[in-house]
Amino acid sequence: MKQRLFLAVEQCLLEQEKPSESLNAFLEQGAFLDYPFHMLQRLQGTEQSPVHHPEGNVWNHTLLVVDQAASRKEESTDPRAFMWAALLHDIGKPDATKIRKGRITAYDHDKMGADLAREFLVAFDPEPAFIDRVFWLVRYHMQPLFVIKNLPYQDIGGMKKHVSIRDIALLGLCDRLGRTDAQEEREEQNLALFLDRCSSYQVKNPLGWKD
Repeated sequence: MKQRLFLAVEQCLLEQEKPSESLNAFLEQGAFLDYPFHMLQRLQGTEQSPVHHPEGNVWNHTLLVVDQAASRKEESTDPRAFMWAALLHDIGKPDATKIRKGRITAYDHDKMGADLAREFLVAFDPEPAFIDRVFWLVRYHMQPLFVIKNLPYQDIGGMKKHVSIRDIALLGLCDRLGRTDAQEEREEQNLALFLDRCSSYQVKNPLGWKD
């Protein structure tokens, strides 16, 4: 039963123009109550900062992101991994979300989410390479924001070792556009800035060689 649901979710991710409609129907019908689908169910009850996410809870945001990703998946190096990463990118937020000084925050949800994405997919797909691709996309999906803002959490070197920078940029764009107040032109400009900074990044090893 769970395997059939997994395949049904994957079919809507890969074949539908707006996967959000089927995904929301699954949730409303109670299909996501059992492990590991309950990780998706929990997103509906996880609120976000209204400043950054006027669309509301994490589930609302995820549906918007998945629809954005569906329209761009063929630009990615692996559409299947890309779409699963879009669905699971914020799966760590229920555990990471805290109220700090009156603000809703979700620090490290990218790291928590990568582990949960792996746990989710291992239950259905035995292919390590596929699971690893989704893991690293989820793990680094916040890097466009970190790099653009020059935050200390940026890790261009680590990201380049594990995942396509263009795939991360594409997922980051979908993440940013998956909001009710998104400004596409500005986000496209930020995408170009992220790619430019990543392309000019070089790591020096202790002997002075460039990676």
